[in-house]
Amino acid sequence: MKKLVLTLFVSFSCLTLFAQSETPKYSYEDLEPSNTHKRVEQFATQFLSNYHYQKFQVDDSLSSHVFDNFLSDVDRSHSYFTKNDIEEFEQYRYSLDDALLTGDLELPFLVYNRFRKIYRDRFAFIEEYLSKPFNFESDETYNANRRELDWAASQEELDEEWSKILLGQALSMKLSGSSDSSIAKTLQKRYERYESRVAKWRAEDVFQTYMNAFTEAIDPHTSYMIPSTAAQFNIDMSQSLEGIGAQLRNEGDYVMIVDIIPGGPLFKTQLANKDDYILGVAQGDDGEFQDIIGWLTDDAVKLIRGKKGTVVRLLLKAKEAPASSEPREVRIVREKIKLEEAVAEGEVMEIEEDGKTYKIGLIDIPMFYRDFDGARRGADFQSTTKDVKRFLEDFQNEGIDGVIVDLRNNGGGSLTEAIDLTGLFIPEGPVVQRKTGRGRIDVENDRDPSVTYDGPLLILQNRYSASASEIFAGAIQDYNRGLIVGEQSFGKGTVQQLVNLDQFLLSPKVASNKRPGTTGLEERERYGQLKLTTEKFYRITGNSTQRKGVIPDIAFPSPWVSTESGESSRPTALPYDEIRSSDFEDQKVVTDRLREKLRSSFDKRLEGSEEMMTLKKEIEIYKEQKDQDEFSLNYEERLKEKEEDEGNRTAIKKLRKTKTGDDHSDDLYLNEAGKVLTDLIRMS
Repeated sequence: MKKLVLTLFVSFSCLTLFAQSETPKYSYEDLEPSNTHKRVEQFATQFLSNYHYQKFQVDDSLSSHVFDNFLSDVDRSHSYFTKNDIEEFEQYRYSLDDALLTGDLELPFLVYNRFRKIYRDRFAFIEEYLSKPFNFESDETYNANRRELDWAASQEELDEEWSKILLGQALSMKLSGSSDSSIAKTLQKRYERYESRVAKWRAEDVFQTYMNAFTEAIDPHTSYMIPSTAAQFNIDMSQSLEGIGAQLRNEGDYVMIVDIIPGGPLFKTQLANKDDYILGVAQGDDGEFQDIIGWLTDDAVKLIRGKKGTVVRLLLKAKEAPASSEPREVRIVREKIKLEEAVAEGEVMEIEEDGKTYKIGLIDIPMFYRDFDGARRGADFQSTTKDVKRFLEDFQNEGIDGVIVDLRNNGGGSLTEAIDLTGLFIPEGPVVQRKTGRGRIDVENDRDPSVTYDGPLLILQNRYSASASEIFAGAIQDYNRGLIVGEQSFGKGTVQQLVNLDQFLLSPKVASNKRPGTTGLEERERYGQLKLTTEKFYRITGNSTQRKGVIPDIAFPSPWVSTESGESSRPTALPYDEIRSSDFEDQKVVTDRLREKLRSSFDKRLEGSEEMMTLKKEIEIYKEQKDQDEFSLNYEERLKEKEEDEGNRTAIKKLRKTKTGDDHSDDLYLNEAGKVLTDLIRMS
């Protein structure tokens, strides 16, 4: 099934991924850029300045952003370079704009080559430290958020910090039940992998990292991929491999989940989220966990993939989770990713409230899918709208009292389906506006005057509801057709396009360079791909979904805020703005007065619910822990903190979505959404 994807794109600022060698060895030769790198740098800079949605200046301000981004990519934790190194690099801060236009790559290769030499000495320090017993009775503390700290003044100061870093890592493993000997062995292997990783850097890796420091300064969804990364990306997007159904990339020392493929095994567990770190991998139900911190993504993928029907277990930890929190274990049965299984599901729930039983139709939409080939052929094709329409008709035959559309974790999909789905609940009219970088505005309309369902409607969303799902929820809210509850959505209001640079720069080498027995095509240079932002979405009211997303009419208690986990958490995300409103007919089903009555009822129920009050208390503790940077290096103190933490997460765990057809008793948000809908039914 083919589809127009408007899902969350993520910048590929990771290194190219290679299998690790058995005996890591340093290459002392400095890496140097090729003429191809210089040519691509110049072309990409000009191309982005001409065709990116946001017209930006290649000037000193951009140069400074690129400089900071690149140093952060190389030494995110401020654990290798000293102030002397940074002062030497500072001479380039305001000259990178000229370098981008002329193909000059002096700074990135200077920084990377310096890093390689520094790491050789640091690895020797680490080996010596790990050869000695750990002091778990230390009265020292360490700062877990080193990227906010100043650069060390000397190598001696860094040595002291590294002693704390290593002891902190060892302490975390001891708190998880590992023995001292096992800890030392695991850390030794971890840093040997780091050494192997540094040793295998190529000029292409340096170039890709630098180019993404540049694209990140423009906007977080614009990126550059060298040819090998672009090829792997296209394989991942084909979704034809057996495994867990996730796209992964390196972020610092971790392998991170970039995207979860709807219909895949990991998606079906509903126990993982985008931006989760994978800390360990175990084979089968009884296998021991293999620590993969410091692994390259390619190596981690080889461990995670396996034969269909076999079990793999992952240790996951949310990117924004408190440093002291324990990872969660997720059991997955490997199977072929079947996109056709990522379809809407419907069921009828019964909710008892104030002595009355309500029949509620629940529709879970994991993504907005459409078989475009089938639609073009005029065949009976699969689509979100057709499936949901069938559910709605079945629900009405069963005499349901109201409908919940669950958009949690829906990262987007077909724009056409978001428009057509809106049309099931409203008469014809505008659904979304699109604006190009040149200022042209197109209004996308639902042209079907029929309405499939006109009864009480509630949309449940969370922070991972994005793109096309925000278009649908925003339209329902703007028409005052239904009630939006849950968390503020992600806020991705931009559209990206992939551009193959080979189309512009590719040319065959002369025939005399052709190898015997080849066609000559193998001899061509490859230049990679650019992904760039070309449009923005606007609601029919003229408000952008960018950064703000869709703000719920009734916000449920949540541990997360948009400035930490949504689009607005990304410093270079395109700004929120507004354009002129479309002409549309307000449905006046959910009025401002009705919203206030519903909020008042929700607030009263919140105060009287022991479970919801427990949740609010846990959220306060969670936020305090998340903001904590300083941690004790004493085992007894940390053990006490851990035991207290484990008793403070019972309600927060119930914020995870349960699959349609399962027991929903542990799905706190869905249960509360059902109660709000019963209020809406009564008050309407």
